[in-house]
Amino acid sequence: MIGLGYVGLPLVIEFGRAGFSVTGFDTDEKKVKALNAGRSYIKHIPSKEIRELRRKGVFTASADFSLLSGTDCIIICVPTPLNRHRDPDLSYVHGTAETVAAHLRRGQLIVLESTTYPGTTDEEVRPVLEAGGMKVGRDFFLAYSPEREDPNNSDFSTRSIPKVVGGCTSRCLALADALYSTIVEKTVPVSSTRVAEASKLLENIYRAVNIALVNELKVLFDRMGIDVWEVIEASKTKPFGFQAFYPGPGLGGHCIPIDPYYLTWKAKEYDFSTRFIELSGEINTSMPYYVVDKVADALNQRGRSISSSRILVLGLAYKKDVDDTRESPSLKLIDLLMKRGARVDYNDPHVPRTVKMRKYDFRMRSVPLTEENLGRYDCVIIATDHSDYDYDFIVRNSSLVVDTRNATKGVKDRDNVVKA
Repeated sequence: MIGLGYVGLPLVIEFGRAGFSVTGFDTDEKKVKALNAGRSYIKHIPSKEIRELRRKGVFTASADFSLLSGTDCIIICVPTPLNRHRDPDLSYVHGTAETVAAHLRRGQLIVLESTTYPGTTDEEVRPVLEAGGMKVGRDFFLAYSPEREDPNNSDFSTRSIPKVVGGCTSRCLALADALYSTIVEKTVPVSSTRVAEASKLLENIYRAVNIALVNELKVLFDRMGIDVWEVIEASKTKPFGFQAFYPGPGLGGHCIPIDPYYLTWKAKEYDFSTRFIELSGEINTSMPYYVVDKVADALNQRGRSISSSRILVLGLAYKKDVDDTRESPSLKLIDLLMKRGARVDYNDPHVPRTVKMRKYDFRMRSVPLTEENLGRYDCVIIATDHSDYDYDFIVRNSSLVVDTRNATKGVKDRDNVVKA
């Protein structure tokens, strides 16, 4: 397993449970040391799971990629971010493919799981692996199977989520399907790696477009004096033809804010403009700016300027009850607030301190949620609705609360709450 993050580590656990001998590769020595010591660095993956695999002797973490030659199957779970121009950054995929090629031997199965545009496996990975003279489908086997991880989702696990699989050849598909069939309840074989790659993009574009729709309606309904959350709850009662999506302060995570742009970029090769996707991206990207404007207006109405205000952001993670801050809209909120002169802190029970990321380098620590602390801030922004937040306590002890998640709907006295 190359890449021991939110995708790779759950797969390590499932393959280990199925009786495979698993070697996990990562360039981060801290992760390697932690895993070999039986410690998990991902909140929703208990350390006891890692310790059990270590106790059974079925899992080892390593930064020595020369060990790849001794494995039968290699699964690639590396990041596929965007660059600052919102173009695909495949440097991790390319680098990993070159590393695998340096240690490739006959009979190995290589599977790419990283989300990317249709054609990546066949056009970008395959040539690198075949450069040494071996041929796919004959000497080694290559497939694509998109990850479908939803961290901390108690209803679905890696094992219970159907797994889409596409191969470069029929034999590649058969081998990859056989491999994943040992750890998931159902596989979904498709005709090519391109179909599998496109399937992942469709799943995330579907969500991005619908979230953009409710985000746009939120702004419109706010001007009309209509509560978008109440509208959604009413619409949910229709038993057919409607699926609820919810607005927020922006999009976070490694998939929805990023993956649609992979197809937008690839579409240009075919002289095609993905207008729907690009418009959705514009709407979702604008939401942190909308929230900051709502904060500024609410402060102005109370005789305060945002440039001299102390503001507390609740929730640094991109979704509730996880420690994942990748592309979190909270980071953008903090950045925008600071640029407008606000003094900003944050609280997140799952993220005790910030780490340097590609776009942001905040050196901050989570502040305690005490009555005294809440009273020090001119505004508290609810950016992530963690389950362990006591919203009655937060509203009662804050002078102004800006709620982007409808988290305070059950609080009785909400005169100091502004929805954004």
